[in-house]
Amino acid sequence: MRVHVPDGTPFPGALERCTHLGICAHQDDLEFLAFHGIVACHGRTDRWFGGVVCTDGAGSARQGRYAGCSDEDMKEIRAAEQERAADLGEYGIVIQLGLSSRAAKDAADTGLRSSLSEILSHIRPEVVYTHNPADKHDSHLAVFAAAIETLRSLDPARRPKAVYGCEGWRNLDWLDDREKVVLDVSGHDALARELNAVFDSQIAGGKRYDLAVEGRRRAHATFFDSHACDAADSVIYAMDLTPLVEQPGLDIGDWVTSHVDRFRSAVADGLRRHLRG
Repeated sequence: MRVHVPDGTPFPGALERCTHLGICAHQDDLEFLAFHGIVACHGRTDRWFGGVVCTDGAGSARQGRYAGCSDEDMKEIRAAEQERAADLGEYGIVIQLGLSSRAAKDAADTGLRSSLSEILSHIRPEVVYTHNPADKHDSHLAVFAAAIETLRSLDPARRPKAVYGCEGWRNLDWLDDREKVVLDVSGHDALARELNAVFDSQIAGGKRYDLAVEGRRRAHATFFDSHACDAADSVIYAMDLTPLVEQPGLDIGDWVTSHVDRFRSAVADGLRRHLRG
């Protein structure tokens, strides 16, 4: 485990003060999926953003000046990038668990859940951001599952008020508009670009996540409502996972696929209204 506290506040006090918590798989996921929490706390002393990064970054894509880097090199490079992002974003704390992707994806391996349980024993975040359950990246899904199971295990009084599953390796524009959580991050483009640019090992290493994430946020803001002027210029969509935490008896698979079923029905209904015969 690697802990970084930008302002030097001792642990666990740095963790205990956090009001917004991101739980993600990889370095840079916090900046992409939990940016709403970062800006909600940025420049504040009454709100603090905390981040938990579960895997070690060893499997990162690499080319150009990073092509010759070993897995051990990449782990150090990516961990250092994450800490620089925490400094720039004025996070309350960032904790990097350093698990291999294989270990994180192994449901029989108790390491990830044990670590999250220990962290959550020191904090009562109001809002938690994690991966959404319709993501297509196995590591993202593994972290989502571990996060939800750990939050479910908490005493009800310690559970967060809101839990959001945010976009990563799939957009959430397919969700019914009534079910979308629309996280407005307008007015923070400079901070977003500064944070995203920190992860040079990914950008120069072959993945322009910085441009892709900014484009997705701008596209959502424009395409959200076809009959109204844009109320925002940068938007992240999320799935409200709070019911899964508040009602541990809910079957996660059934709950998630019910959203997909509603999307299918909406598409079919639209076609029926306009097709002849």
